[in-house]
Amino acid sequence: MLIVSACLAGVNTRYDGTNKKIEELKKLVGEKKAIPMCPETLGGLNIPRPPAELVGGDGDAVIDGTAKVVDKDGKNVTAEFLEGAKIITKAALRMNIKTAILKNRSGSCGCGTIYDGTFTKTLRTGDGVLTAMLKREGIKVYTEDDFSEAIK
Repeated sequence: MLIVSACLAGVNTRYDGTNKKIEELKKLVGEKKAIPMCPETLGGLNIPRPPAELVGGDGDAVIDGTAKVVDKDGKNVTAEFLEGAKIITKAALRMNIKTAILKNRSGSCGCGTIYDGTFTKTLRTGDGVLTAMLKREGIKVYTEDDFSEAIK
C-alpha cells in the first residue's frame, strides 16, 4: 500500500481546483494499492484557495517552528499545513505504509525541490512539510518524476 497525492490520482484538490492526474497512479488507487490524500485539504484549507509557499526555510524548518507557510494573500496557513501532514503521517504509521508518491514542488508534498516563497515560480532545494514529516518517520518519498521504481 502506498500514499499518493490526491491530485496525482485525479482528484481536484489543487489550490486552483484542478488535478495533475497520472493514469498509472489513478489505476493503483482503483486497484486498492494506493490511498489518495491531500494534506492541505485534510488540514482544513478550501478548494480553490490561494497558492501557498514556504517562507524562511523548508518543510523541516516549518516543523521545527523556524519557518512558516504563507498564501499569496499574505495569510499564514502554517497550522493547516502541519495539521494535514500530521493526519497523513499518523495514518501511514498506523497502516505500516513505507512509501509515498507526492506532487513535486508543492509546499506540502515537494521532495527535493520547492518554490522559494516569493510566488515568482522560482525553485529552490528543500522538502515540503508532509515530505519532511514522512521522511522523519522513515517513509520513502517519490514524486511524479521518479515514482516508477516505487511501484515495481
